[in-house]
Order: sequence, then C-alpha cells, then structure tokens
Amino acid sequence: MQKITAFFTELMRRYLPDPFVFAIGLTVLTLLLAIVLEGNSPAAVTLSWGKGFWGLLAFTTQMAVILAMGYVLASAPLANRLLNRIVDHVHQPRTAVMVATLVGLVGTYLNWGFGLVIGGIIAKKLAARIRGVHYPLIIASAYSGFTFCGLGLSASIPVLISTKGHPMQAQMGVIPLTQTILSVPMLLTSLAIVITLPLLNAWLHPKPGQPVIELDRALVGEDTEEPQKNAAPGEITVATRLNRSRALSLVIGLIGVAYVVLQFHAGGSIDLNLINFILLFLGILLLGTPINYVEKLNEGVRSISGIILQYPFYAGIMAVMASSGLVKTFSEFFVHIATPGTLPFWGFVSSFFINFFAPSGGGHWVIQGPFMIEAAKTLHASLSHTAMGVMLGNACNDLVQPLWILPALAISRLKLKDVMGFNVIQMFWVAIVYSIALLAWR
Repeated sequence: MQKITAFFTELMRRYLPDPFVFAIGLTVLTLLLAIVLEGNSPAAVTLSWGKGFWGLLAFTTQMAVILAMGYVLASAPLANRLLNRIVDHVHQPRTAVMVATLVGLVGTYLNWGFGLVIGGIIAKKLAARIRGVHYPLIIASAYSGFTFCGLGLSASIPVLISTKGHPMQAQMGVIPLTQTILSVPMLLTSLAIVITLPLLNAWLHPKPGQPVIELDRALVGEDTEEPQKNAAPGEITVATRLNRSRALSLVIGLIGVAYVVLQFHAGGSIDLNLINFILLFLGILLLGTPINYVEKLNEGVRSISGIILQYPFYAGIMAVMASSGLVKTFSEFFVHIATPGTLPFWGFVSSFFINFFAPSGGGHWVIQGPFMIEAAKTLHASLSHTAMGVMLGNACNDLVQPLWILPALAISRLKLKDVMGFNVIQMFWVAIVYSIALLAWR
C-alpha cells in the first residue's frame, strides 16, 4: 500500500496542475467533445459556453458564503475549545490521522460546508501538536470526510427531491429522506465508511524510518488567534463600545434564531439559504461581539478565492454539456446496459465521470436526473435508489475533484499535488464501499 500511495503521490506531484489550470483544461476538453462527438459547430459551442458562464452566479455566492461562514463557526471560541480538548487526548501520528478523518466525517454529516472547514482546522492543530505526523496525509484525511456530502443531512440531491415543488416533482414525485439518506441501507453504508475510512487513512501513514513531511512551524498559531484585546482606557470610545458589545450580538443573534424557529414551525424546508442563515447567526452568537465576528470573517474570506474564480468556468462547462447532448450521450450509454437492479450502480458510475465536468450536486442532478428518472421508469427501477446512485457517484468523485478541496488547501497552505495521491487511494476505497451498497440494496 505504501508503494501504491507513493506512486500516486509522485504522479500527482509531477503532472497535476493548479485547480484553475484543471478548470481551463476541462473547459477545452468539453468544447472539443461537444464538437467531435455531438457534431456541434465551434460557434454554437462557444456561444453556449459564454451564455452559461455566469449561470451559477447565485450558487457561487451561496457556496462562498457557506464556506466563509463555516470557517467562522468552526473557529469560534467554543468550537476552538472543543477541538483543543480533542487534540489534548491524541498523542500518536496514526491516531491523529484517524481523529482528523472522524471530525471531517462528523462535521460533513451535519453540514458539508462546516465539515470542509472544521476538518482542515483540527488537522492543522493535530499536526502542530504531535511530532511525526505526515502533514499532507492528515490534511487529505480530514478532507476525505467530505465524501459524507452524499450521505449527510445536507446531501443536495436527497434534500432537493424531498422538498415539495422541486424541479422534477412532476416526473418522480416527492421522495422523503427516509427512502434515501435515512434508509437502513444508507445508514449502514455511512457506518461502514465511519469504521473503515479512518483505519485506511491511518494505514497510509509512513512507517517509522520512512520520509515524513511535518507542518511548517511558521504556520503554527494562525488558527489560534485570540479575539482583539480591550483598548486602553483613554482609547475607549462610543464606536469601540459598540464594536465590542455583547448585547448587540446577543440581540441580533436571538432574532435570527427566532426566525429559524418560526420558519420551521410554518413548515419551511431546509435549503442553502436557510443553512447559510443559520451559520451566520449561530456564528454571531458564538463569537460574542460584532468586531470578533468581522475579524474571523476576514480570515475566512481567504478560503473562497478559488471558488469565485473557478465556478464560472464550471458553469460554462455545465452549459455546454447540457446544450450539446454530451450528458445524454454519456448517460444513455450506461442506461442501455443496465437492468432494474443495476441501474443505480450504473448511475453511480456515470455520475462519477460527469462530476468532473459538473461538480455541483444540485446542478449535476438537474442535468443527469431527467435521463436517470426516465430510465428508472422504463426499467421499473427504484427512483430513490437511482437518485442515491447519482448522489454517491458525485460524493465519491468529490474526493478527487479539485474544486471542493480548495478550502482545505487554503487552511493548510499546501498544494493540490501534495494531497491528491492520498485522495486517489481514498476514492478507490469509497468507490468499493458505495458500489457494494448500491448492488446489495434491492
């Protein structure tokens, strides 16, 4: 296993470019496939790409907000104290890797944006505290918990199709979460990942005598900054009192909480806007004062630059895929070789590859969903099972999807090539677990 990991790590170190270069390459590849395979003219493909370039602008903002707000919440004093208590009980490198994986998994299960951030933070804390931890591995291990974006409480496709009025309700109806992420087969799948993925990551750690890359000590302390200290008596002004007013944060925080309670009481559903709302006002309450929140938010903004830059390119790719017929071509290939029992598995496989081009779960489903739903009806396959096949293909591919690892890289100050070799191994294992689950779930 060490040799396999070293092979993929060296392969990525030599040949994997920056995520932005990857986005450019995928753009060019998609345009060429649309022209060569689908017979579209270069002008038509270019127009589709340009018209769709800003198609995810609202979604880009939502993702930027969820990551920045998630950073603030994950670095709040209460969360920081909890993470420090966890770190205090860890003393061995392999144990540290397992703990980072579990925190990433649990955080992502609760909310994938929160998990992306809190996993990276505790991985960095553990690497700073424990000598001998292979820093690229522990960051990759924390990020591997992001595979729970397909099984957790904020899994985009299951949450979407369980909401009344979703775009495909006329085709498939409303499917409750008890038939998808909260079904017994998917709960058992989640348990299998929780047990095996930390063990796999610990096994990947270099053995004694093998080279270890530790955390650069110059980066230690970045995530443990204390809130701004009180000003000297002569410097206290009305402005500073307002900036540091706990009462103001408490009042506006409680108003935000009241809205969330009223929203649920009125039968409102969970969506990205409500998730962001909860993260924002919970963070305000936990940070204590307005100025503390602003300072932490300024730190969190560093993690969203890659998303702001790359999302428009992925939006353009999605537009070309949808308009050119590429998604239909790719999906129908798998549909033709499927049976009612294997359609979800082939949906998983096709979803894995399509996710390179359309790495957003919700946007991904809008493109691929119609073909998979029609195939499920034709073959009399389970709609909930088929939808989860697409979701798990998305979640598996996300382990090697350069877009989503950007927050972890921003927190760790590592490069994509430093961690991707480990992510490839993790992806292979997760793919095995998900494939078995989908084929056994009849």
